[in-house]
Order: sequence, then C-alpha cells, then structure tokens
Amino acid sequence: MSKLAVYPGSFDPFTLGHLDVARRAAKLFGELQILVVHNPQKTGRFEIADRVVVIDGALAEAGLQNVSVRQLPTGLLSDYCKSIGADVIVKGIRSSSDVTSELPQAFVNRDLSGIETVYLPSDPALSHISSSLVRQVAELGGDISSYVPPLVAEVYGRKD
Repeated sequence: MSKLAVYPGSFDPFTLGHLDVARRAAKLFGELQILVVHNPQKTGRFEIADRVVVIDGALAEAGLQNVSVRQLPTGLLSDYCKSIGADVIVKGIRSSSDVTSELPQAFVNRDLSGIETVYLPSDPALSHISSSLVRQVAELGGDISSYVPPLVAEVYGRKD
C-alpha cells in the first residue's frame, strides 16, 4: 500500500536541510507532498504562491519524482491532511528544541484528525541551517549558495 505523507512548513526559504528531509521522506513513502503553510508568527519574504514555484523548481533540479508542492494559506493542517487522505505528517528535527516545539503540534494534529507525525533527524552537516538565518544572510547581501538549492539561491539572493 502506497502512503501519502505531507511535509509542512513555511519554507522561507527552502534550504538544503529541507531538501534532505524531502529526499529521505520520498524514499519512505509512495508520495510526498510538500505543503507551504502560513505561519502567523513569521513574516515571509515571498508570498506563499511564489515559494511554491521556487520549491517546485528546486525539486525538479534535484530530480525528485514522487514529490509535489501545494499551499495552505489558511486553515488547519489536520483538516487539510484529512481532506486529501494523508497517512502521515513528516517533520524534520535539527535539535532538542525542535522536538520541544513540534511535539505539542503532533499531539494536537493526532487529536484532531488521527494523523500521526514522523520525525526525521537532520543530517548533522546541515543541522545548523535554518530558514530564518539564511533569510537574514540574504537580506544583508551575503552568499547563501552553500545553504540552499541553486534556484533558491538565485531567487532569494536577488536584491528587491
């Protein structure tokens, strides 16, 4: 039986750490859907629809076949997962602080929809990379090419 997994996040920007988690999750599940969601606690540099396009291009560059990108600008992740028949939510974990913040969300998602969350630990070589740090480096004119896929570096590295 093929399983549908949803990998949610704001992905602003989509980093090499995100790509690594997506690549590994794609091997574990029949289909992986990267879901770009709105996080009310964050202000994105790009609109959600623009992030979807960039992530889709980065996935194509990486040659990932069973991965698609969708968006959820409003609403509950658990409702979305239920509506598409998702079997599992995938989350990448870089440190114990990620577990501390992600675990309550997993409990609530399971309470609301019955969906389980699977955690994939980050590659240690990538665990220092966060979207907020990469975004800050880009906004200050720094080179982000060692932290993000090539297309993302091109788009996020542009001066507005």
